[in-house]
Formats: sequence, C-alpha cells, structure tokens
Amino acid sequence: MWTRRELKEKARASLKMNYWKTVLVALLILAIGGGVSAAVGSGGASSQDSHATSTATTIYVDEDMNPEELAQLLDDMDGLVVSTGSPEEALVPDGVPVPEDVPDVLFSPIVLFTVLAGVGLIVLVGLAIVVVVDVFVINPFVVGARRFFTRNLNQQAEVKEVAYAFDSNNYREIARTMFWRELYIFLWGLLLIVPGVIKAYQYRLVPYLLADDPTMDKDRALAESTRLMEGNKWKAFVLDLSFLGWHILSALTLGILEIFYVAPYQSMTDAALYESLCYGGAAPAPGIPAASPTAPQVPVPPFAAVGAPVPAWDDESNAPQVDGPVVPGSTEA
Repeated sequence: MWTRRELKEKARASLKMNYWKTVLVALLILAIGGGVSAAVGSGGASSQDSHATSTATTIYVDEDMNPEELAQLLDDMDGLVVSTGSPEEALVPDGVPVPEDVPDVLFSPIVLFTVLAGVGLIVLVGLAIVVVVDVFVINPFVVGARRFFTRNLNQQAEVKEVAYAFDSNNYREIARTMFWRELYIFLWGLLLIVPGVIKAYQYRLVPYLLADDPTMDKDRALAESTRLMEGNKWKAFVLDLSFLGWHILSALTLGILEIFYVAPYQSMTDAALYESLCYGGAAPAPGIPAASPTAPQVPVPPFAAVGAPVPAWDDESNAPQVDGPVVPGSTEA
C-alpha cells in the first residue's frame, strides 16, 4: 500500500540527488509537448503580419491634386505604391484594369472545389506527418524518459537513458504498443471525456513497463498496466490533483517554476508510483533510513540500489528469457 507522502518524499530526495539531469529530461518532455503548438502559432502570426503589410502599401490619389501637393505627399509616404483615381478604377501593377467579373471567377464551383481539395490534402498530409513523428519519435522518447526517471529514483541516472528505446532491439514493438495505447485512449475519449480519462489511468503504466522490460509485447503491457492500476486509478487521480497548487504557482512565474521544479518533481513522483505498484512498495528514499530495522522488507527492482546487479533485460544474452520484472532473490533469469 502506498501513500502520497511516501512517494513525494522519495521523489524530492531523488530529485535533489541528481537535480540538473532530471530538470533537463523533464524540460525535453515539456518541449516536445509544446513545440508543435508554438510553431503553428508563430506561423499564423507571421501570415497575419504579412497580410497587414501588403494591404497597407497602396493609397489612392485624387487626379485633380495640385502638383506641389502631390510631390509633398510622395515625400511623406516614400516607398508606397500610388494609384490615381478611385479604388474601383485602380490599376494592377502591369497597368491593365481589373476585370469586373473577377469575384465571379474566384467563387465559381470549380475554383472553390479545387481550393477546398488542396486545403484538405494539406491537412491530411500534415496530420500524417504528425502521427508518424508521434509514433516513431516522440513515443519512444517518452519511454526512454520514463526509464531515466525510474532509474533515477535510487541512483544518479544518465541522460542517455532517454535514447534507450531507439537502441533497443524491441524498438518496433515499443512504438507499436505506445501507438495502440494512444489509439485506445482516443477512441474511448470519443464516447465521453470520462471514459477516456479512465482508460488513460488504466494504461498509465505502459511506458514504465516498456522501459523496465523491453521484451514485453503490446497485449502483455496493456494487461499488466490494467492489473496494476486496478483499485489505484482514483488514488492516482488524487495524486495528480495534489500538484494543482504547484501548477498554479508555476503559471504565476510564467512557467519558470514548472521547468526548474514542478515538472521534474511530478515526473519523479510518477516513477515512484510505478515502483511501488510494480514491486509491492517503494524502496527507501536515498539518504533516508528505514523507519525500523524490524520493518518488513519490501521487494525492490534491480535498479533500486547502487551497485545492484544489472537487470536481466539489460543483458542482451538474457533478454529473450525474461518473463517479467525481476526481483532480487527471484529464480527467474
């Protein structure tokens, strides 16, 4: 049985032990989540600025204007394109009058269909690119980040852990499993918001399981996460709510607190939750002795102690024989 206090206590101790590397990995995750939105936003702003500039570069001058007045006006508005007469009599750059039936041509069914088809094609291509990047780049990176956080719970992990999925022999299965996880959550979310949220908590531990055991396939990872989260979904939801105050403070600091404390702190807490659920309890926090020498010993993962044996799934010669998370003292290879 786990408590929020125990998880957060361990998360804080682990964060303090390897602060800057933890902040860097958490920042990379934040950057992945906000990069596309920022790019789209900046593109829209640039388009609007360009439109504003192009629509503000032409003025119309009365043909009866005094030559001195015209010269003075040109001096005051150097660089602007000047057309004489009224807007209706404006000339295009090559001096040919604008046809009166241009609006009818622009809004003809054929032109509208062509424009809409082009826009639809661009949207589909953009969505396809986003999906491909998400499946084959972002999701494996997320699994690697989860591996960093779980190993950082009890000893100083290296940032290179984030590339773990790309170096793994099971890269394709990792990408496939994460894709189906997101698809299931999305489809359940189409029913109503609540079923999607429930499914997200049900499959919450899938990235951690893949990070812990790269031999795990899709069906086993989804089933194992479902089993571990049984009876813990509401408690995990309350755990997330407990960070709401921190996120509000982060907003007041324009996200600075989020980057340098809240995001890494919450990521380490989530990793501690996985350790507790998967291995029956959290290992003692670094630098914090057990409450009592006679306290029950909790099974801990192989990565939970400095100098612990290399996990079986980190050894390529043993990887195919792994049937689940290895616990010290277990007879499994």
